Amino acid sequence: MKRIVIEPFTRLEGHGRIDIFLDDAGDVANAYLRVPELRGFEKFCEGRPVEELPRITPRICGVCPSAHHLASTKAVDAVFHVDPPQVAKKIRELYYCAHMVHSHIAHFYALAAPDFVLGPTSDPAQRNILGVIAKVGVDIGLQVIKTRADAQHIQEVIGGKATHSVCGLPGGVSKAITEEERSDFEDKAKNMVEFSKFSLKLFSDVVLSNKEYVDIILGDVYYMTSYYMGMVDDNNKVNFYDGDIRVVDPEGKEVVKFKPADYLDIIAEHTEPWTYLKFPFLKKIGWRGLVDGMDSGVYRVAPLARLNVADGMATPLAQAEYEKMYSTLGGKPAHHTLANHWARLIELQYAAERLLELCQDKEITDPNVRTLPTATPTEGVGVVEAPRGTLFHHYQTDANGMVKKVNLIVATGNNNAAMCISIKKAAQGLIKAGNVATEGILNMVEMAYRAYDPCIACATHSLPGQMPLEIVIYDKEGKELDRLSQYIS
Repeated sequence: MKRIVIEPFTRLEGHGRIDIFLDDAGDVANAYLRVPELRGFEKFCEGRPVEELPRITPRICGVCPSAHHLASTKAVDAVFHVDPPQVAKKIRELYYCAHMVHSHIAHFYALAAPDFVLGPTSDPAQRNILGVIAKVGVDIGLQVIKTRADAQHIQEVIGGKATHSVCGLPGGVSKAITEEERSDFEDKAKNMVEFSKFSLKLFSDVVLSNKEYVDIILGDVYYMTSYYMGMVDDNNKVNFYDGDIRVVDPEGKEVVKFKPADYLDIIAEHTEPWTYLKFPFLKKIGWRGLVDGMDSGVYRVAPLARLNVADGMATPLAQAEYEKMYSTLGGKPAHHTLANHWARLIELQYAAERLLELCQDKEITDPNVRTLPTATPTEGVGVVEAPRGTLFHHYQTDANGMVKKVNLIVATGNNNAAMCISIKKAAQGLIKAGNVATEGILNMVEMAYRAYDPCIACATHSLPGQMPLEIVIYDKEGKELDRLSQYIS
């Protein structure tokens, strides 16, 4: 059996590989997304004061630390049984909307756009952010940089640091927002709303107006039926910071709507010996392996999933784009994996609009930003919608608030099974007997996981009990001489 290895795979955070196995006829028999690293945050958080975890867990990742910071802060709220003042919740959400703007812009322009602006099989030397800027113009590149910088500035002012924030405290936030800061945020938010509108128009002009790209999005290669999970507000509209978790089936019917604290009643995790990344699944349906469909407990999170589980967007411009997307895709839920890119831009629009609403809220400068905890700490769960999907933090402590156990189910972990299935479907659809698996074709296989915007560093939580190791020996011409391995199936 022949093997094709994509290592490292590109345009994502972290490190991993794709192994594609061909049968004797040259068709794809199987494909695996393999994660060969272990971070171990859940273990070395044990024994620490729980209030330190909002400052420790963001170190899991430099790309989405704000998501971990707020999920951790909300978990610590629950551990101490304290409800923050309303203004503190609004400040957290304002901060978090800025993070979503910051992250979604990075993914679309730097990670996804090269495949569409330049083409999925274009010269790999040009298929990057610099190639995108050369194609669309330096002015647009400058706008991308400026808007991301503005979003980062808001996170820095509120969070105390630009990357690994320290503002979240049990019961609130560390400081109030001044009127001068609020006014500055408002100006920046207005520009973000306009930039989001521009980004959606760019997507329409470059992608939706290109029949070849539309055929790729709507084709079978990137199509997968699954359950979907995401956070919704009281009106079943998308919300990134707070709400209930809703699950719908492949036909769009609600399966369950649950409180974050009840997640273990809904989700279980499966492990495989060939990866450090677990496979969460819907417990009541069960683990059926890496298969999709109604009978499989595999579910998806991330932008498309959030829109699939919601009844709409809570802001007007985003709602109009939401309606346009589903009208174009033929209704909901949409099972087209690459539609994640479109959904991500709709969320960018929502995040900018919601950021502006919060900046214009008269209560946002209220100095009463914390409720001091008084209860004995016990156990708590905090959930936010990370840019890449639903993120769970679960802490258990002793009566002194020292951490006894930590469980994290991160967005990329939630999507692990779906990414493996998506990669296999893409490989089977693109690599055929008698055809050469060119770099362009392999890049199109990578597009299957790239749509999920995975963060591999966040997701490495399973310890199979063995240390998989592989050594490949090459001669000076690059010919493989020998391959030594242990605990690798």
